Amino acid sequence: MYNQTAYEMGASGCTIRELAAFGNMRAQIVGAENVFDFTIGNPSTPTPQIIEDTIRAVLADMDSLKLHSYTSAAGDLATRQAIADDLNRRFHTDAKPEELFLGCGTSPELAAVFRALAQPGSEILTLAPFFPEYAPFVEGAGSKLVVVPAKYPDFQIDPQAVADSITENTVAIIVNSPANPTGVVYTRQSLEALAAVLTQKSAEHGHPIYIVADEPYRELTYGAEVTFIPHVYKDTIVCYSYSKSLSLAGERLGYIYVPAFAADSKDLYTAISGAARAIGHICAPSLWQKVIARCASAQPDVSEYDRNRRTMYESLTAMGYEMPYPDGAFYLFVKAPEGDANAFLERAKKKDLLVVPGDGFGCPEYFRLCYCVSHDKILRSLPIFESLMKETR
Repeated sequence: MYNQTAYEMGASGCTIRELAAFGNMRAQIVGAENVFDFTIGNPSTPTPQIIEDTIRAVLADMDSLKLHSYTSAAGDLATRQAIADDLNRRFHTDAKPEELFLGCGTSPELAAVFRALAQPGSEILTLAPFFPEYAPFVEGAGSKLVVVPAKYPDFQIDPQAVADSITENTVAIIVNSPANPTGVVYTRQSLEALAAVLTQKSAEHGHPIYIVADEPYRELTYGAEVTFIPHVYKDTIVCYSYSKSLSLAGERLGYIYVPAFAADSKDLYTAISGAARAIGHICAPSLWQKVIARCASAQPDVSEYDRNRRTMYESLTAMGYEMPYPDGAFYLFVKAPEGDANAFLERAKKKDLLVVPGDGFGCPEYFRLCYCVSHDKILRSLPIFESLMKETR
């Protein structure tokens, strides 16, 4: 006996990881240098030296038993204080450690928040295109994921489309900026328009509609302003991870921030704590809590990503590919020349070029490219992209 819903989630697999596995198989045959895999958003820049140095310092400074022991369920108080201090310094807010819950990256953080918000018949909105794992996170929590249609071609927020998607059962909307898969940073104007809609609809339906801000790419930007969403809309829950910004994808550490000024904040924080307990994601890794306590303000060097971004965007658009301008993260979201991303993928695979079709993101006519790869690989892939475009023409 087993849970049928869980079985179906497991059986459906993950297209991104299946493509990466295909790439690994081809690498065994043709050599890794001849496979152009743009599928997985695994950071490719070195972890900042301050992190490496701090790991060694923490191991040298602390008693081993104390270092590797459980912290409190919500996380070490000193770590939460350091994160609160960094938020207050950078965003001029008034965060307190008791408003922070440390988690094992944004995936379990989002799962806990969605479970905490779930009500009978509840709905959570997401803006297309969206990270495909939102679906199992939301549905596994007992809510329905409602997709707000994409706003072409800039992929900013369409406030009218959001308003049309809200019902009395809507409890939250997910906002991911900088966005996966587009690399788009939502402008302050877009976010203010969204806040106006949510304020009106919350009053109309008699309950708060929260923004769940999914922010693992907040620091990966190239000159664009990344608005601190709680400043624009008070009923915001922030889910953050150090995985992408500090090249710590395998270490799984981040936090949930529930501002005191958000509606029902204390009860909501308690519900999130209970939800994290229910899914078994409490007491984030102790060693990494100690490291982040000393490095909460560490920032990435984005120069290599920026070079990759400019090379790919300028080269592909010159070939005739269409895409929104990527102000953040390390993705391009490209319109397939024939309007069918899966058809493009099949042609690309024959040349050992791997991209992620956009149907899982809610936009089947687009495909995603992760440019967190070596610059050399990007340069050597460009003739393949050009040949694919010429074949289409």
